[in-house]
Amino acid sequence: MKDTSKHQGLRNQLAKVLKAKGIIDKNVLSAVRKIPRHLFIDSSFESHAYQDKAFPIAAEQTISMPYTVAFQSQTLEIEPGEKVLEIGTGSGYQTAVLLELKAEVYSIERQRELFKKTSLFLPKLGYNPKRFIFGDGYIGLKEEAPFDKIIVTAGAPFVPKPLLSQLKVGGRLLIPVGDKTQIMTLFIRKSTTAFEKHELGDFAFVPMLEEKN
Repeated sequence: MKDTSKHQGLRNQLAKVLKAKGIIDKNVLSAVRKIPRHLFIDSSFESHAYQDKAFPIAAEQTISMPYTVAFQSQTLEIEPGEKVLEIGTGSGYQTAVLLELKAEVYSIERQRELFKKTSLFLPKLGYNPKRFIFGDGYIGLKEEAPFDKIIVTAGAPFVPKPLLSQLKVGGRLLIPVGDKTQIMTLFIRKSTTAFEKHELGDFAFVPMLEEKN
């Protein structure tokens, strides 16, 4: 698990690329500069780790493009100490970004292989969410609700109602909705019954699957 000055230079360069694409949140850019993304992917892809690309990881999943991770993180407007539910731990890279933003993170992964791998790997890098959960993201985490922010890192064909109900008033849910390509959709809870909806453009994610695997 080596992290060299060369890797640091590549991270600095990646942060500049993301800034040029519209990522202006200083804390998000700082997280990108700090987190060793090359350690989150297969070593055969290491030379590409700091390009703005998605890559395959275990269990037919992907590690999202750095821009997508940064965009979702920036859009959530995370404040230190906020309670954040992440649906789809995946490689753990987005989890690490949330932790660098000083969030209290509860992360759900439904692929057992990925859950085992990431829940062992992240603490080795010093990243410790409040809880890692092996479970179904469609049902959220009722026993820890309400959450300040909820982030979904896989394409969902519809918006799961439990996730909306587990959001605090004033909270934000960010979810890519659609089948082949997804529309990044932000819900802001205005009251117990009212939500404000914003559509933020097209993205491509692996599908969000129901049930555990």
